[in-house]
Amino acid sequence: MNEMINRRKLLQAGGALIVTFSLPMARAATPAAEKTLSPARVDGFLAVAHDGTVTVYSGKVDLGTGVRTALTQIVADELDVPMNQVTIIEGDTALTPDQGTTSGSFSIQNGGMQLRRAAATARRALLRRAAAQMDRDISTLLIRNGVVTAAGGEGLPIGSLVEPTALALDIEKDAPQKAPGDYTVVGKPVRRLDIPDKVDGRFTFMQDFTVPGMLHGRVVRPSGFGATLVSYDESSIADIPGIVKIVRISNFLGVLAKSEWSAIKAAEQLKVTWSSWSDLPDQSKIWEHVRNTPVVHDDVTSRLGSSRAVLGAAPRKLRSTYDFAIHTHGSIGPSCAVATFTDGKLTCWTASQATHDLRKQLAAMLALSDADVRCVYVEGAGCYGRNGHEDAAADAALLARAAGTPVRVQWMRADEHGWDPKGPPTLLDMRAGVDPQGNLAAWESELFVPDGSATFVPLTGAELAGLNSLGKLSPGGVLNDLSIPYDIPNVTTTAHRLQSTPLRPAWIRSPGRLQNTFANESFLDEIAASIGADPLDIRLQHLEDARGKELLERLAKLSKWRERREPDRNAEVVTGRGLAYVKYELVRTYVGAVADVEINRKTGALAVKRFYVAHDCGQIINPDGLRNQIEGCVVQTVSRILKEEVTFDRSMVTSLDWASYPILTFPEIPEIVIDLIDRPQEVPWGGGEPTCAVVPSAIAGAVFEATGVRLRSVPFTPRKVLAVLRAS
Repeated sequence: MNEMINRRKLLQAGGALIVTFSLPMARAATPAAEKTLSPARVDGFLAVAHDGTVTVYSGKVDLGTGVRTALTQIVADELDVPMNQVTIIEGDTALTPDQGTTSGSFSIQNGGMQLRRAAATARRALLRRAAAQMDRDISTLLIRNGVVTAAGGEGLPIGSLVEPTALALDIEKDAPQKAPGDYTVVGKPVRRLDIPDKVDGRFTFMQDFTVPGMLHGRVVRPSGFGATLVSYDESSIADIPGIVKIVRISNFLGVLAKSEWSAIKAAEQLKVTWSSWSDLPDQSKIWEHVRNTPVVHDDVTSRLGSSRAVLGAAPRKLRSTYDFAIHTHGSIGPSCAVATFTDGKLTCWTASQATHDLRKQLAAMLALSDADVRCVYVEGAGCYGRNGHEDAAADAALLARAAGTPVRVQWMRADEHGWDPKGPPTLLDMRAGVDPQGNLAAWESELFVPDGSATFVPLTGAELAGLNSLGKLSPGGVLNDLSIPYDIPNVTTTAHRLQSTPLRPAWIRSPGRLQNTFANESFLDEIAASIGADPLDIRLQHLEDARGKELLERLAKLSKWRERREPDRNAEVVTGRGLAYVKYELVRTYVGAVADVEINRKTGALAVKRFYVAHDCGQIINPDGLRNQIEGCVVQTVSRILKEEVTFDRSMVTSLDWASYPILTFPEIPEIVIDLIDRPQEVPWGGGEPTCAVVPSAIAGAVFEATGVRLRSVPFTPRKVLAVLRAS
C-alpha cells in the first residue's frame, strides 16, 4: 500500500486537506509545521488563498446546531467576501486552535467573537497592504466582495495581496470591526449550509465515515458496571466468517472482524464469564440514597441579608422539594469513531465536541505524547452534551493499536443508552417566608448534586482496560442558575456537593441550569399562588433588570397572557397555561416562555400543545439558525420533562432501547411561536441551551392552572400525574 497516497485520501475524506498551505501528508498525526495553532494569531484562524477563497480554522464545531453557518456569516461579513468563498475546517487538532469544548452556548459568544477579531485584524492588514501597493491613504479604501476598491474605482482582489506571512499577525483587540449597520449577512436569515446535503442523503456523518482497509470492532460489555472479566471462550465464535482477532486488555474485551455484521454477531455470540457485581442503589429509594450520600463540601452560591432569621420569624412559610430524574443523552444516531495507529502515532476521526481535550485523554490512555495524537472532527448524528462519542473513540483507539490497522467502532443502541454518561439525579429543597404585608421576604434553597467540575469525564474503554484517561467525577456546571434573578431582600442558596452519584455523570444539555430553574421558577409560582399574585406580576415586581422586564412584557403580548380565561377544572380534559423566565447564569441570554397544556384527568396523560418563547441573546447572527436552536430546545426538553428517565437495577442500566426509554414522537411536538429580540449594538450571546431552562416550570405552572395540583418530580409521566391528582 502506498502510504503517501492513502494518507492523502484519508485526509481528504476527513475534511482536513486544505488549499492554502502545503502540508506534509506522510504522517496524518503530524501537525503542519507551517500552520500555527495559536488562538492569539490571525493565521491560527484564517487563511486567504490567491484565488480569494478563505479558509477558517475553528476549534468550535457544529454539533448539528447550525453554528457552521453562523461562523461563516461572521467571517464573510467582517472580511467582506461572499459566503460561498468561505470554507470552515472544524475541530482538527493538527489545524485548528484549541477554543475549548463546544458547549454551554459559547460557540458564538466566545468562539465566534475570536473569529470576528481575527477577521477584523486580517481586514486591516489587507487594507494596509493594498494602500501601500496602490499608493493610497488607507481611509479611502474599502473591501467589497473580496476586492479592495479605491474611490476612483481601481481594485485589487484580496487574493493578490496574500504572501506567506501576510496574515502571520497577532490578533489586534482594537482592530476596527464593522458597525452593525454595515453588516450585509450578519443578522440576516441565511439558510443553513448543511441542510441540503442532509436532506438529499449526501452528507457524511461520522456514522458514514470510512477509510480504506479498516476493520470493524465491537466491545463486549460487562454484566455490571463494576464486574470483572473471568474468562471467555474463543471457540464460541469460530463459525462466524471474517473474525480477525479478540482483544483483551484487563476488563476491556473487544472483537475485530472484516465486516460489521460479523463483528456484531461475534460480540453477541462470544461466551464470556463476568464476576457478579450489584452495588448500585435501589432505584425505588434513589432520593433517600441522594440525601444519605456523604457531602464533600458546601458551595454557597448567593447570600443576601439574613434569610434564616427572617424566615424563622415570617408568619407564613412555604416549603417544597423538587427532584429531577437521571437522564441519558439518547442520541438517535449511536456514537461512532474510526482510529488508525501507525508508527506509534494515533489518528482518530470522531464526533467529539472537544477534540483537543479528547486528544489529551487518548494520549494519556495510550501513554503517548499529545503531539503523537491527532483528532479530526466529523459531525455526528446527534449530540446533546458530552454523550458517547469520546468513549467510542477510546474503544476504536484501543482496538486500532491492537490490530495495527484502521478500526471503526459503531456503538449499538444498548451501548448508547447503557454506557453513555448521564445527567445526575438532582434534588432541591426550597423554603420561603412571606411577611405580614404579603411580601416575599426570604428565600432559601438547598441543592444536592455530585461534586466535581473536572474537564475530563473518564473514558469507559480506558476504565475497563485499567488505563489512565485523566477523568474524574464531572457532572458539568450544575451550580449555575441556583442563584435567582429576582430582587428579594434575604436570600441564601446552597449546594451540597456529594461524594458520588450512582451512574457516571457528564454534562447533558443545560446541565444544572435546567434543574435549578425548574425548582426556582416553580417555587416562585407556588409563592405567587399563596399570596394571590399572577405569575407574570410577581416576576415583574421582583425584577430590576430592564431587559428582563421588557422581555416578559413582550412575552405577555405574544402569548396574550393577560387575556387568558379561567380554566374549567371539572372537565375530563382540562387546559392551562404556565409562565417561566430565566436570565441564563444571571449574566447572559434572557428567555421567557408560556406553555399551553392539556391534561386528561382520567388517564393522567399530559400533552404540551403550544409554546410561546421570547428570546434576547443580544446581537443575532442568523435569525433562522437561532429559531432552529430555540425549537430544538423546546422539543427535546418537552421530551425530557414528559417522558425520559433512566432505569437501572443493582448492576446496570435497564432502559436500553426506545421502548424502555421513550422520547417525544412527531405527533406530540407542540406548536412553537417565537419572538426574537435583536439588539445589534450588543454583544451576541448563545442560543443553544437557554430556552431549555424555562420549559419544565412553564409546563408545571400550566398543569397547576388547569388542575390545582403541583408537579414537582420530573418526568411528568401519566402515573405521576394521576397520583398527584388523586392525592389532591
